[in-house]
Amino acid sequence: MLDNLRHFLLVVEHGTFTAAARHAHITQPALSTSIKRLEEQLGGRLLHRDPRGARPTVAGRALIPKAELALAAVEDGRRAVAEVLGLHAGEVRLGAGPTTATYMLPPTLARYRQLYPAVRIFLREAHSPASWDSLRRGELDLAFVTGGSVPTGESWFVAEPCLDDTLVVAAAPGDPAPDAWVGFPRGSMLRRILDEHFDAPDVVMELGSIAAVKGNVRAGIGRCLISRQAITQDVAEGRLVEVDDPRSPIQRTLVVVHRGVDRLPPAAARLRELLLDA
Repeated sequence: MLDNLRHFLLVVEHGTFTAAARHAHITQPALSTSIKRLEEQLGGRLLHRDPRGARPTVAGRALIPKAELALAAVEDGRRAVAEVLGLHAGEVRLGAGPTTATYMLPPTLARYRQLYPAVRIFLREAHSPASWDSLRRGELDLAFVTGGSVPTGESWFVAEPCLDDTLVVAAAPGDPAPDAWVGFPRGSMLRRILDEHFDAPDVVMELGSIAAVKGNVRAGIGRCLISRQAITQDVAEGRLVEVDDPRSPIQRTLVVVHRGVDRLPPAAARLRELLLDA
């Protein structure tokens, strides 16, 4: 049934049997047979097919999150057994936003590498919504998100407070453009916090990386709301200043999210322990 579930999710993701078969590296008739077998096993129609493609039925939509969790659990088990048996040293898959990935995780990851040099670390830089989706699909072991982004009404995950961060307003020396802001894209947590705490900020430039934001603020294009850790060196060198603004500083808590301690592979479980200790 595992292959059938994989094929079902591929159809949902790509929208047609043809595209799903291509990504599964099987023929379209073989994929259709796989979906039919899954529908027979579960006792209901899972996909609607029409000239425009395929879309999940009500039953299919209900199956999607369960199928993702089932496949993720199998992958976790495979990796855990392989690590215990010594088939390979293991790997850890992380998701984190730009601030966390650039300024907060490196010291702990460096310590982890010293303790476990053979473990491979995959760090995916992504904003909180994308990290949530990747964790749900089983593509990540651990995700670091802002505490305020933790969804309610879902019970498949565990969220543990891990890091504290202080957000401040930064500008070029002299604050040449006090009414303009250089911000992150809509959907990112820093942009959401900026919009919530500052009344209709005039965001004249949207950028996807901390380096780009700081570079354009240093050039005098506008202010930014940013982690104090991200501008420590810039302030020391006189390239940026921390602006005295009554709406800042803003404190936020970053949490590490996973699908449960007992479901973490050994390598990921040990990294979680180091992060919480730190």
